[in-house]
Amino acid sequence: MSGVWVFKNGVVRLVENPAAESLDGSRQSSNTRRKVLVHTPSNEVITSYAVLEHKLWSLGWERYYEDPSLLQFHKRSTIHLISLPKDFNKFKSIHMYDIVVKNRNVFEVRDV
Repeated sequence: MSGVWVFKNGVVRLVENPAAESLDGSRQSSNTRRKVLVHTPSNEVITSYAVLEHKLWSLGWERYYEDPSLLQFHKRSTIHLISLPKDFNKFKSIHMYDIVVKNRNVFEVRDV
């Protein structure tokens, strides 16, 4: 993870793409790059939760139905829990990186 640390109004935050975001925190719409989650063995871009669920299931992840407002996956052999928003349109890079960290060498995040 790279970027620039910005201190403003007593808050420190990491700006991942300083070229796309001004120092005051507002987004500049030109040059912003969208991120996608890619299943590396098949080089397939994850375009829906159905596709993601199938890939995770094949890796030993199971659906976890504790919280109805989230889509959650649990792997029995670990303490890991992947929590995602129900709406795929709210699936952001932070969720993608969570999946990558918990499934090394199987997924990666790419800029489009």
